[in-house]
Amino acid sequence: MEILCVYCGDLFEASPRHKNQIACKKPACQRARKAEWQRRKMRTDPVYSAYQKISQKEWARTHPGYWKTYRKNHPEKADRNRVLQAVRNRKARTKNAHVKMETPLIAKMDASKGDGFQPLGQFWLIPVIAKMDALKVNIVKVPLCYP
Repeated sequence: MEILCVYCGDLFEASPRHKNQIACKKPACQRARKAEWQRRKMRTDPVYSAYQKISQKEWARTHPGYWKTYRKNHPEKADRNRVLQAVRNRKARTKNAHVKMETPLIAKMDASKGDGFQPLGQFWLIPVIAKMDALKVNIVKVPLCYP
């Protein structure tokens, strides 16, 4: 029996041994399925979540400097994370509005002043209501052409 893969949308032949199969055997779909399973497991199983956190800390301890190098080699990912962290902070502030915070959520090392800001360049459009990814856009100045 053919069914639709929930990740890529392609039809595939379902295995008779796996009654609740939702993903085809493409590696990208299997990675997405596993990631979804892990996110659900982290939300619902405190023991699994604790072991994952311990494992991540151990990995970070054995790989010093990895994230610094990664951010240096992938500046667009670092920029995207900075923007999304600001969104997470805003959500946390509104969620915990009744709790007075003594320290800020993010340290701003090189905060620049907004004098002479022109809306040209690359920006991230971040949805506030809908749950979807941020969208990177380029804003350029288009000269007026008169005939």
